[in-house]
Amino acid sequence: MDVINVNIPDNKPIFRWVFIVLPLVLLLLSLILTAIFYQQLPDRVAYHFQDSLPDKWLGRGAFITWLLIPQVFFTLLAFIVVRVVLLSARYWPTDNTPMKRILPVMGNMVALPQIIITFTMLDIFLYNAYQVKLVPVWVFALAIMILGVVVLGVFFVQTIRQARRQHVKTHQE
Repeated sequence: MDVINVNIPDNKPIFRWVFIVLPLVLLLLSLILTAIFYQQLPDRVAYHFQDSLPDKWLGRGAFITWLLIPQVFFTLLAFIVVRVVLLSARYWPTDNTPMKRILPVMGNMVALPQIIITFTMLDIFLYNAYQVKLVPVWVFALAIMILGVVVLGVFFVQTIRQARRQHVKTHQE
């Protein structure tokens, strides 16, 4: 039985925290917001609004749990995605591959829904603590999604151009 020896070259990427910095920062921000507002929240937190008036409530502990669980989930998802991609690094070409540029985007892209969850959390905290409403969540979510599409579009166009330049350069040599 033959054993295939796969050597991973030294230029293969290793895990760096910058690959998931945005999900980590948003998780930390959510924890800080929770610590700041926890004592100011009533026992029953209004979390759903109809015509700018609350119509659904949840216990303070349950509400905070339901907002922090997705933040933890998305942060873990970012970590797992980056780790799985790094496991596939042994199969990448040995030259300067665009995958090295895509890793930070792949891990940090998970921050888009986290930004919306963090905004929603802040909006609900402010309403329950001070009866202040920010812009509607749907307006904020739409703005974040449009911004995300633009940023990702620009990034992928640049990455494709770089890959094409490398491909042409490789074939010219």
